Amino acid sequence: MKKFNIRKVLDGLTAASSSSSAAAASPHSGNRENDMIQETLQSEHFQLCKTVRHGFPYQPSSMAFDPVQKILAIGTQNGALRLFGRAGVECYCQHESGSAVIQLEFLVNEGALVSALADDSIHLWNLRQKLPAILHSLKFNRERITFCHLPFQSKWLYVGTERGNIHIVNVESFTLSGYVIMWNKAIELSSKTHPGPVVHISDNPMDEGKLLIGFECGIVVLWDLKSKKADYRYNYDEAIHSVAWHHEGKQFVCSHSDGTLTTWNVRAPAKPAQIITPHGKQPKDGKKPEPCKPILKVEYKTTRAGDPFMILCGGLSYDTVGRRACLTVMHGKSTAVLEMDYPIVDFLTLCETPYPNDFQEPYAVVVLLEKDLVVIDLAQIGYPIFENPYPLSIHESPVTCCEYFADCPAEVIPALYSVGSRQKRQGFSKKEWPISGGNWGQGTLSFSEIIITGHADGSIKFWDASALMLQVLYKLKTAKVFDKPRGKEEKSSTEIVDEDPFAIQILSWCPESRVLCVAGVSAHVIVYRFSKQEVTTEVVQLLEVRMQCELNEVESPEGGGEQASAVSTPGTSSSPQTSLPQSHPSTSSNNSSDGLRDNVPCLKVRSSPLKQSPGCQVELLIQLVWVSGEPPQQITSLAVNSAYGLVAFGNGSGLAVVDYLQKTLLLNVSTAELYGSTDPHHRQPRSPRKTRQLSAGLCDGNDASAAPEERCKSPTSGSGSPCNSDEDSKQKFIDKVKSKSKRISKTVASDFAKISRKINMIADQKDERRLRRYCSLHVKKQQSSVKETKKKRAASFRETSFCDPHARDNSFSRSRSSSVTSIDRESREVISSFYFCDSLSKKSETVAVPSLWVGTSLGSMLAIALTVPSTPDQRMQQPVGVSFCGPVVRLKGAILRMAQLDASGTLLPHVYESWYEPNAPEEERERPRRRRPTSPPSSQESPDCQYAVVCSEKQAKVVAMPSQNCVYEHNITETSFVLRADVVTMTAGVGISCFCANGHIMTLSLPSLRPLLDVNYLPLTDMRIARTFCFSNQGQALYLTSPTEIQRITYSQETCDNLQEMLGELFTPVETPEAPNRGFFKGLFGGGAQSLDREDLFGEVAAGKASRSLAQHIPGPGGMEGMKGAASGVVGELARARIALDERGQKLGELEERTAAMMASADSFSKHAHDMMLKYKDKKWYQL
Repeated sequence: MKKFNIRKVLDGLTAASSSSSAAAASPHSGNRENDMIQETLQSEHFQLCKTVRHGFPYQPSSMAFDPVQKILAIGTQNGALRLFGRAGVECYCQHESGSAVIQLEFLVNEGALVSALADDSIHLWNLRQKLPAILHSLKFNRERITFCHLPFQSKWLYVGTERGNIHIVNVESFTLSGYVIMWNKAIELSSKTHPGPVVHISDNPMDEGKLLIGFECGIVVLWDLKSKKADYRYNYDEAIHSVAWHHEGKQFVCSHSDGTLTTWNVRAPAKPAQIITPHGKQPKDGKKPEPCKPILKVEYKTTRAGDPFMILCGGLSYDTVGRRACLTVMHGKSTAVLEMDYPIVDFLTLCETPYPNDFQEPYAVVVLLEKDLVVIDLAQIGYPIFENPYPLSIHESPVTCCEYFADCPAEVIPALYSVGSRQKRQGFSKKEWPISGGNWGQGTLSFSEIIITGHADGSIKFWDASALMLQVLYKLKTAKVFDKPRGKEEKSSTEIVDEDPFAIQILSWCPESRVLCVAGVSAHVIVYRFSKQEVTTEVVQLLEVRMQCELNEVESPEGGGEQASAVSTPGTSSSPQTSLPQSHPSTSSNNSSDGLRDNVPCLKVRSSPLKQSPGCQVELLIQLVWVSGEPPQQITSLAVNSAYGLVAFGNGSGLAVVDYLQKTLLLNVSTAELYGSTDPHHRQPRSPRKTRQLSAGLCDGNDASAAPEERCKSPTSGSGSPCNSDEDSKQKFIDKVKSKSKRISKTVASDFAKISRKINMIADQKDERRLRRYCSLHVKKQQSSVKETKKKRAASFRETSFCDPHARDNSFSRSRSSSVTSIDRESREVISSFYFCDSLSKKSETVAVPSLWVGTSLGSMLAIALTVPSTPDQRMQQPVGVSFCGPVVRLKGAILRMAQLDASGTLLPHVYESWYEPNAPEEERERPRRRRPTSPPSSQESPDCQYAVVCSEKQAKVVAMPSQNCVYEHNITETSFVLRADVVTMTAGVGISCFCANGHIMTLSLPSLRPLLDVNYLPLTDMRIARTFCFSNQGQALYLTSPTEIQRITYSQETCDNLQEMLGELFTPVETPEAPNRGFFKGLFGGGAQSLDREDLFGEVAAGKASRSLAQHIPGPGGMEGMKGAASGVVGELARARIALDERGQKLGELEERTAAMMASADSFSKHAHDMMLKYKDKKWYQL
């Protein structure tokens, strides 16, 4: 019987509906040959799941280490759990409650972990499976948990509470014992005050029946578990923070809130044996030293061959204001103070033995900082740190943008690693990384992956993300190109951003040619080329671009037409600032005649020679300059193409195209000038400011073909002006100006906030340095400018630059039903995306030509044809030609992504030039030819041989080229908008992947735009996600889930099926080390460690049942998975036992064979000996 598949039925229905809707949307499509395209991508090829999480745990709160398995666990303040083994073995888990993890305790070498949370719950995690899960939970109802202790090789967990009581939990069944240590029985009866919460619990290393309990007020009690009473009580005036035992169980050390350490002999509770203040100044008259900061934790570790180690954090003198956090290592008479970069959260000493009653032999200290993890080598002089193999430096500077490249050329990763390996720091410990547990996964992906992150300090990091791992390959510092301002005056005069002026905003990288282009927050663009040779650049190639902000701010009437490539007809933009083409950078003046800053870039370029190491080297620096006192608008879109040697960038003023090979500006136009006479928006001229009507005439950009005399007339004159001699018209216009001005004053801030989101500005939490300060400053300038203009325009009766209200209803804009996007955009238009390709951009074309597709925030896709010289020599001598082709298609919402398909529906790869060594001698340089995607020849029956794929914030369209007929259309969302869209290649075909602001992840087939996946995955709770979410090929995606962590996900069914094999294993079968030898005399006279049968004390038979209202047992969701994991563990053990038996049987078989051979040899020898005896039996000696 044939199996019924509902997915295929749904695919058929959606395909039919998509086809019918597309036919209705494009009635003039004619003969749609693409209906015959067979699509291979189906819904069963998709499944969404998280894969791995990389980076430093955000806001860590606790830490634990398994000394046998050698696994490190870190808990965070939001309930996350990160487990680390050897390099490449790490795991992420999450408590559902999201409460802070206050303590972690390993069941040493048992593959289990106990976590205690701030919501007074404890959980048992099973680590024997690749994805750990909770087996049991226990929620305390009446008391708050403050401290937990799980003795080595014990199943009974001690839980201290805020009331000062201690409860005991069986970790196997997660049930409470009836045995309770009450605070009023632990302290002296004469005490009149409550001792405070329990801050420490530990058992005597030499006697498990003695429990040491530390209360916050300074009282320490040694409790006898068998007799249920206190043996000794130790009193000190200062509050206790931690307690540590000597391994012989005769002494313990307490750390206090006044910076002192007290050492106590167990049998002498009257006073401390020793009181020291490690960082206190010792007075000469023998008085008590000055108090210091609290010592938050102390550890006391012994060695066989030398003095013990005493390691502590805190305790510094109060006069060390501003000093960084320190870890103090006291060994014998020497004291080392190790400064840390961040505050210390916790630290652990790694020892050779897990047994507390043996010499500890410490060899390393793991220090958990607020934003870093440091491991110190105690065995080497100077205490060097180990080189950290984990990718924990993602947040070294806040991440401002990232890009994800899957299935990139295989030779790129080795090339980046070869140049990045020279950047490694020196001075690390020579020993291996001590956290070495777990095993790598078996399965691997067949493609290589690279992640690029841009940071607030201007640095860029390349990461190898292959096989679910992450390793830094190469780091590039873009700030080296600029001079760093030293004084406040210099800073205020050159920078438009108070903090992080070098922050990376947009990245564009070509993996095949290794050309990198970055746009910074200070309106600068840098083009890099990859080289394996070191060079010294005497002068950085600089190109300054003047993107005019207002028509009337032109300083010279000749500024518009000195090159053929620049459009000589200025146009107006719909933004408050308007762009005028500037054919060449001008640095002739720093101030305009009215004292405003003009033609000045935001950053000062380095004047001294720049030494460039192997790797990405500066090819060209492009800077936008100030225009008549207004800073340049930040760049909103960027694209680079190595085959054409061009880089395009745009913002709210317009777009510019630069030839980075010839170092020339090809194009600098406003958005309106791209439309020409076919501008669909109702734009009206903007009035000049009175103070800036200098030498330039006012140009009306609505009529590009008008004569210069007509174009330079004032917009307040003529029949088209709203301000004629009629007083009623004047009054109406004044009212209109007032209403418009009020509206712009309210919406400029939100408008700029939206633009800042689309250009990926920083919006992280308090610990991140923010880049939005520029945005707020810019908004204030805009608002003050609007108010000033309002008064002047009302007085002079001049028209504003906003479109007619009725025109907005006809234009495509974001839906007002979305709370995030209900912005009064007017006719503001920003360049939102670019795409270089060989296309049929004009309807009359039959051969694909180099083109640049431009997408705008109002949903227009426009085409620009490029004439690129064919040979390398001509390319360096002849200019690149530029011609406008006009709009191709319009969509709802801003254009996010564009791509190109051939006649068969196959994605055409982007054109590129393969990498070559740019610094090689000319005779040795083999410059490869430019690669182009092949376009099928056109025919009379099927004139359309290409398809343009365009995706916006609201919808996606597939347009046949060159006829420009829309053959498929799909509305992605009505109530939300798309934040990120990418055209991706899967194993089975090509599709569009979208991430919406409402948290939905969607995929559409190509070219029919059938919905294949729609999952409500992640609601947009933080702008960080919107700024960093990106898709890649082969069903991979990632986003920055916290300021320090990258979350990778997959929407590929194939990857989900193989995920279990690719993930590493945390738990590996390891034998527990043998217990220390007690010795003959200790065993004879009972001087060794005393064991305790806790079952007899804490079991239900002896102690009874605990109160049901005290805590509630909750079965964990991982119970079944735990059983499976345990079963798999048992199966693994049986398999190993079977293999051992087989090996033993094989050896026994070999032994049997050898025995049989020896027996046969003996029989043969016996037979020969018998024959010899018979032969010589009757012969005399002289007959022999």
